[in-house]
Amino acid sequence: MFCFLCVLAAVDIVMASSVVPKMVSIFSSGGSSISFNACFTQMYFIHVTTAIETGLLLVMAFDRYIAICKPLHYKSILTPQVMLGMSMTITIRAVIFMTPLSYMVSHLPFCGSNMVLHSYCEHMAVAKLACTDTTSSSLYSLIGSSIIVGSDVAFIAASYTLILQAVFNLSSKNAQVKALSTCGSHAVVMALYYLPGMASIYVAWLGQDIVPLHTQVLLADLYVVIPPALNPIIYGLRTKQIREQIWSLLMHCLFDHCNLSS
Repeated sequence: MFCFLCVLAAVDIVMASSVVPKMVSIFSSGGSSISFNACFTQMYFIHVTTAIETGLLLVMAFDRYIAICKPLHYKSILTPQVMLGMSMTITIRAVIFMTPLSYMVSHLPFCGSNMVLHSYCEHMAVAKLACTDTTSSSLYSLIGSSIIVGSDVAFIAASYTLILQAVFNLSSKNAQVKALSTCGSHAVVMALYYLPGMASIYVAWLGQDIVPLHTQVLLADLYVVIPPALNPIIYGLRTKQIREQIWSLLMHCLFDHCNLSS
């Protein structure tokens, strides 16, 4: 579990670092310019990390299923080799999916306005600036995202269904409440990740003339900013061992500061 949390933290740092600094610069000082190469680099890392994160949420749901439903077989099933293999698989999947999309968009002819109507270089917002038909790249993004997210959500839902069945078979009410609380918080984070993300993709494809632009931008911002902010709380501070280590570190730093002051 801690290995997967470490990978999730690294992915969230890359995702947030790809978006937030430039977004803050736009809102605070009006520094809204970005080079052509930097724009496509930002777009590539944003979409690769989002694809990796959805795979990580699936892997972590599987980890919870093994831990709760097959606890005696946990170490024999989730060996370091298996965990490394799963992490590499979801990373390779994200790269294989995103590389052709980024290649298609970066090789479009841009001969008109160079103003991206978005807070970062989001694929659909950049593709709209091209002076040619972008149906192929948009369709690739729509179908690919639907397949990846749809399959991941289906397996995540199956894992948590089996977990809940095992939880309700427990005799201890306290254990049931604790497990339901954990599953519920995980479900909230996943909903904040998947719902705005998929809504952003489908709105950009099907309802761009119906949904206001500021709503489209907000939806796209939510799934790249909110989950990285909530994941450390939901998956980190709610984990007893991590919470105790953070508290110990804070106390150590506080006492060191007091000793230096005295």
